[in-house]
Amino acid sequence: METKKQDGYARSRCLYVAEAALEYFISLLVTGAYLAKITSAIGMSDMLTGILTSFVSLGFGFQIIAVFLANKRPVKRWVTLLHCLNQMAFALIYFIPLVHLSREMKIFLFIAFLLTGHILNNVVNSPKINWFMSLVEDKRRGSFTANKEMVSLIGGMIFSFLTGHVIDRLEAAGNINGAFIVCGVSIFILMLLHSLTLILSMEKPVEEAETCSVKQLLKDLLTDKNLFKVILVSVLWSVVNYASTPFYGSYQIKELGFTMTFVSVLSAAYAVVRTIFSKPMGKYADKHSFAKMLNICFAVALSGFIVNLFTVPGNGKIFYTVYYMLYAIAMAGINSATINLIYDYVDKEKRTGALALQSTFCGFTGFFTTLLVSPLVALIQRNGNRFLGVHIYAQQLLSLLSAVLLIVLIVYLNTTIRRLKSGPCATL
Repeated sequence: METKKQDGYARSRCLYVAEAALEYFISLLVTGAYLAKITSAIGMSDMLTGILTSFVSLGFGFQIIAVFLANKRPVKRWVTLLHCLNQMAFALIYFIPLVHLSREMKIFLFIAFLLTGHILNNVVNSPKINWFMSLVEDKRRGSFTANKEMVSLIGGMIFSFLTGHVIDRLEAAGNINGAFIVCGVSIFILMLLHSLTLILSMEKPVEEAETCSVKQLLKDLLTDKNLFKVILVSVLWSVVNYASTPFYGSYQIKELGFTMTFVSVLSAAYAVVRTIFSKPMGKYADKHSFAKMLNICFAVALSGFIVNLFTVPGNGKIFYTVYYMLYAIAMAGINSATINLIYDYVDKEKRTGALALQSTFCGFTGFFTTLLVSPLVALIQRNGNRFLGVHIYAQQLLSLLSAVLLIVLIVYLNTTIRRLKSGPCATL
């Protein structure tokens, strides 16, 4: 009986890898240059596009709802349902440019569907991660996460290239609406496949001792000083990231003049580089610690933002590519590490709540960071790409801001996190 259960867990881990890949394919179609294509067709400004791009972060803020659902069993029933609804909302945004409505109504519907999709996606994210990661041995978390990312990235590379090529061909033929239909239908098909992976997966039985009341869980989490020190790492990274990257999608299309094919090639190169470094990063974290791995990743990300500080239309293809590859190396470890730091410091019965709390702080912080810097983007563009008398693109100045903030984060990581005593599972 036990052997049969373990076989089921092994199959569920494989299904989790497939689930993550399918979800990643969908996310590619509602971020960056893809999103900029829709907003451009509707007639939105770069400032508004940047704010909408940061809805990814705003959606994270609603993961706190997961705390109230943490003990609701079976998890996969409501996770599957909410995932279907969130992905259906994403599919619908591609049909908005096709309907005969006012520009204002199209913008309203776009915002409503996009925000709904991100909120629902993030409500289920923490319980889903905890559901599947509970099937993975603690000592293999780094390697497993790396393998999962590798599959997503390689598959995403192929998917993004094919999709980008189709969009360019249809747009060149004067049929951008056809491109939107292809993307919308693709999300719908991916949604069906994604739901199937969740339905077929097993859920590990939870012992009564592993559960506690929502009130007690929140009290325990909110009084855990070490937890908040760890969460602050993710919060600061969210500020660094969302101070600049939400505006890069429009920058690629409008200022740098990239085609969707070139954007897809960049995405493919990003996936290859991130895949190459994902496995070594995971092994390094398993051997040394996720905190030490973060130190390396943040240093690489800092180099990328510095390169992007000097990226202009004249050197765009070379410099932006260098930045993007450095960013890929950094992200090969950052996402995994920020999640696994929680697993290092929090008891298993509290992990869903801790992940939700972390995402909530990060989500709202990231969104409001973008909201605060967006007027600066509009100001520079209104002044003909000039700031304080200096000719500069908004994205260059934002890259400088991200670099400075990242230096602060690196100092915090080395002066605070690296000195924390190890938690229940940690070897920091």
